[in-house]
Amino acid sequence: MALLKHDNINILKKITFVRGINIIGLYFSYHLSKLTKSGKIVGLPMSLTIEPTTACNLGCPECPSGLKQFSRPEGNLKNPFYQQTINKVKKHVFYLNFYFQGEPFINPNFLDMVAYANQNNIYTATSTNAHFLTDETAKKTIESGLDRLIVSIDGITQEVYENYRIHGKLDKVLTGTKNILKWKKELQSKTPYVIFQFLVVQPNEHQIEEAKLLAKELGVDEIRFKTAQVYNYENGNPLIPKNEKYSRYKKLPNGKFTLKNKMHNECWRMWSSCVITWDGKVVPCCFDKDAQHQLGDVSISNFKELWKSEAYQLFRKNILTNRQAIDICKNCTEGTKVFED
Repeated sequence: MALLKHDNINILKKITFVRGINIIGLYFSYHLSKLTKSGKIVGLPMSLTIEPTTACNLGCPECPSGLKQFSRPEGNLKNPFYQQTINKVKKHVFYLNFYFQGEPFINPNFLDMVAYANQNNIYTATSTNAHFLTDETAKKTIESGLDRLIVSIDGITQEVYENYRIHGKLDKVLTGTKNILKWKKELQSKTPYVIFQFLVVQPNEHQIEEAKLLAKELGVDEIRFKTAQVYNYENGNPLIPKNEKYSRYKKLPNGKFTLKNKMHNECWRMWSSCVITWDGKVVPCCFDKDAQHQLGDVSISNFKELWKSEAYQLFRKNILTNRQAIDICKNCTEGTKVFED
């Protein structure tokens, strides 16, 4: 609990006066837009997701990166484009997610990018399969100032783990995690806040309690159990957990499956954040995995103008009036909830 408190304080410390005023503008314009159904916005995004790479060493069955099925260009985020982007947004962005598609540590410049954001007082978070956390890389990770590290661990035996994390090696995940925790202690660093994230699917749901014990044994700061998104769920899917608590879907009397929670015509993410792909495309959120709803290109256009453009405001308006008609929203409701322990 003490470390969680420190992590929350660490986030709050990133909110400068200017960033705080921006957050207030976003909050009030969001609630006003919900009333008026206008999609208008005051302020600029307070958080940002930026994609270090589309490449991944694993082959997870519900991931475009793992399946190697992108219909968009693939590549690595590069400088000076990255630093130019940070320079454009650093006055209002205080939280930066370094993950969209792909495994971030594949990008050879990833930790330099983290360090640059850290130098600009931006909270940094990333999610990894931990296969590249060698002793040397773990040390550099601590030194980069990374604030939060989410480690995917979807099974506590190799057989169960590789059922979803295809081509993955559990021993590498555990070794990588131990390397991070070792250097965090040796360098007397309070960061990164290390989270085990357990994506609950039917093949691994029987290991939930054992995963809690493993997290405690290793000494990670927190373990979270996340519901899984599956693309084809209407007729059932072998990945859907039997325990409905950990599922986004529920079974109907006719044997079909539907989203468990009601979809509301609202989405705070459309006001608070956006995603920038490795090559500069601006998309509305992380559910647009193949970047089909491109609202501009920050590498050639003014970010502020893109954020407040007619196209972006129309997209927000559509969210507030008929969200069910937007394809990337159809599998996203409160069923994405992460269960903490």
